[in-house]
Amino acid sequence: MGAEQWASLAPAIRRRFSKRLAGSRTAVYAGTIGETRMTRLGWLLAQAARLVGGPLPLSRDPGVPATVTVTEDAATGGQVWTRIYGRRRGFPQVIHSAKRFRGPTGLEEYLGHGFGMALTVDGAGDALTFRSDHYFVQLSGRRVRLPRWLGPGVTTVSHVDHGDGRFTFTLELRHPRFGVLIRQTGMFRDVADRDDHTEAEASAAPVSRPLPNPSRQGTALRPRGHASKGEGLDRRAFSDAAPLPRAAACQELRISHGGRGRGGGDVRLSDVCKGSENDG
Repeated sequence: MGAEQWASLAPAIRRRFSKRLAGSRTAVYAGTIGETRMTRLGWLLAQAARLVGGPLPLSRDPGVPATVTVTEDAATGGQVWTRIYGRRRGFPQVIHSAKRFRGPTGLEEYLGHGFGMALTVDGAGDALTFRSDHYFVQLSGRRVRLPRWLGPGVTTVSHVDHGDGRFTFTLELRHPRFGVLIRQTGMFRDVADRDDHTEAEASAAPVSRPLPNPSRQGTALRPRGHASKGEGLDRRAFSDAAPLPRAAACQELRISHGGRGRGGGDVRLSDVCKGSENDG
């Protein structure tokens, strides 16, 4: 794909497929599989493909949840795609593949166990399409191109953007003689990557302060407010309360601090609470 054709794509598509996912960054897309159709031959092919990692859908279940995560392939500079497809019965199906900038077409998808396919890319506007050019097997470090008559057919993956962070994913496997063997369609949405969440939480979190030492101040940590149903209390819900009588402070020390003082040092309750029965 040339620079002019790339520039003609929708900004959301360019953003999804140009993300740099160095380090621990992970792009996440969540959605639903709307439809999976496969002929009897397509189902048999999907079962046989489990020998190379199971890259084809195994179930025809509609309306099941699906999640796709994308991370960096540090060894090749490409990306690892992990697809998790729910099923009506049993565990979800997990599919792994890696997109690499290699081969005669400049892009390939490695499916596992030495098997992969070289890809061509086409697109404009709201659609981006990946299409298999040929399949290959890596044997003892050598790349062997499979003849077309031995391949399962042409695999096409289409990505169509619908705005508002939503897009359609369509997988189709078409055999030159038997027609469409497998066709799967799902609707997905963008989910902020893990680093975005981490940075947002870090910026919103208050600066932590050392816990007050009840042996010197007679204070304890109290919640300023109550968490709503289903939510826990965070650090912002606590503050230094007004000084408590030493007896109350000793009781909260036993419950809240477990006998630990500021800086992780042990606090001797016998020293802190000495004479507390006469206070307050």
